[in-house]
Amino acid sequence: MKSPYAGNLVPNEVVTVHLLVLSKEIRQKKTGEPYLSLHLADRTGELEAKMWDNVADVMHTFNRDDFVKVKGLLQIYQNRSQFTIHRLRRLEEHEVDFGDFFPCSDRDPDEMFTELRTIIAGLSNPHLRTLLQTVFDDPRIAALYKIAPAAKNIHHACRGGLLEHVLSLCSLSRLTATHYKEIDVDLLLAGAILHDIGKIEELSYDRSFGYSAEGQLLGHIVIGLRMVAPKFEAVPGFPPKLRMLLEHMIVSHHGELEFGSPKVPVFAEALLLHHLDNLDSKMDAIRHALKRDPHAEGEFTGWVASLERILLRKERFLSETPASPAPPPVPAQTAPAPPPPQTAPEPRPASEPPKPQSKPVPVTLFGEKLQAVLERPK
Repeated sequence: MKSPYAGNLVPNEVVTVHLLVLSKEIRQKKTGEPYLSLHLADRTGELEAKMWDNVADVMHTFNRDDFVKVKGLLQIYQNRSQFTIHRLRRLEEHEVDFGDFFPCSDRDPDEMFTELRTIIAGLSNPHLRTLLQTVFDDPRIAALYKIAPAAKNIHHACRGGLLEHVLSLCSLSRLTATHYKEIDVDLLLAGAILHDIGKIEELSYDRSFGYSAEGQLLGHIVIGLRMVAPKFEAVPGFPPKLRMLLEHMIVSHHGELEFGSPKVPVFAEALLLHHLDNLDSKMDAIRHALKRDPHAEGEFTGWVASLERILLRKERFLSETPASPAPPPVPAQTAPAPPPPQTAPEPRPASEPPKPQSKPVPVTLFGEKLQAVLERPK
């Protein structure tokens, strides 16, 4: 097991750590010399890193998705963590344990998959139950579904994240179905289980998370429909209209056309699936954002692009006791000074006309001529 992990680094301590390169950019200083801007990670967290010196010696020795051994210093810069690299060396695969580097769900994938199969077995609709059993009896789909992330970086972006997200949606589906009595809970559960199935092909997750060529060209909604189509055909007598409803839930789960859905949800289960999916993804995005930069000061995070806002660190906000205001100074016990004598204003003689208010001095040639005309005696 490697040590230390990215999530355990302490500011202002020089350490040597093994990390995975998520992104690499070679940039130029004002002097024209190169420097490296890197995004590094292991399974406990991510680091923004810069290497300023001796860059020419190492910048072509490694690439994205390589493992590197770095020595450097974690510092807080503009209230964000930044790792300054002093030395860097590419690691060979035999020098690392892959399990140390990839963010994983806190739950065991086999345990989660068993829970999913139990949910499927409990569906009362025989057509939906048989369809889902057929889908996950496919060994390739089952193997990828266990380890796929739910997204590249926005929510549940970890190995097993898709399965964790789907199980969360199943729990939310059951809860809301007890409140909205008209909801077909079996249809809602089937939609929750299948809505993101295309992500097992859309995303690449052998090392850092990215998009496959199919994911870039088609997207997970189209891929998902293609994956499920032969499974429908494998279930004898599957009702065509029920198939159409389930396909609609897959294509409409993003909720809006501008968010990538070819169609907007047009029946209750489809609309509810969209909102539950959005709710669960946003709550996980909040959890992830609040874990980032634990050493940053203040009660608010920086800008969180995925949520388009800053976030309050609620526990920190509640735990910090505001300073008590200083008491006002006690005045000296001295006798008050007597007030100045009040004198009445001198009355103006009745024959004295009020003095005209002085006019502003003109500052332009036109103003001078206009003033002269107005003051000419009539």
